[in-house]
Amino acid sequence: MVHLIKLAVGCGNIDDMKAFQDYRLRSFGQVFHLTRSVPKRAEELTDGGSIYWVIKGQILARQLVTDVLADQDEEGRARCRLILDPNVVEVESRPCKPFQGWRYLEAANAPADRRKGEQEPPPEMAEELRRLGLL
Repeated sequence: MVHLIKLAVGCGNIDDMKAFQDYRLRSFGQVFHLTRSVPKRAEELTDGGSIYWVIKGQILARQLVTDVLADQDEEGRARCRLILDPNVVEVESRPCKPFQGWRYLEAANAPADRRKGEQEPPPEMAEELRRLGLL
């Protein structure tokens, strides 16, 4: 099993991302992400892998990847459609520098899911606690 990591461009927080995912589900009947490249490790990805979302420089959430399909954009260019489980799972936040596209994330390096009811401090406070080595 392998995961992907991707920037959630345009999302300021998890609620923004969940709202966008809900819009896709209502409008298209499924939650998906379009990308230019087909993952070469698609079979490993759909064997329990997730896409981990980076929001404002932090890995904050993930969604299970249920399928990888060939697709095309509005101009007919080849694309890849990653079909995602609608459930957004919050994970223990971890800093992540910006990058383009997506990257593979080995299962051993993936952040753990956040436990139910577990709250994280506000982003500014969490950043300061990380800088001090307390989080």
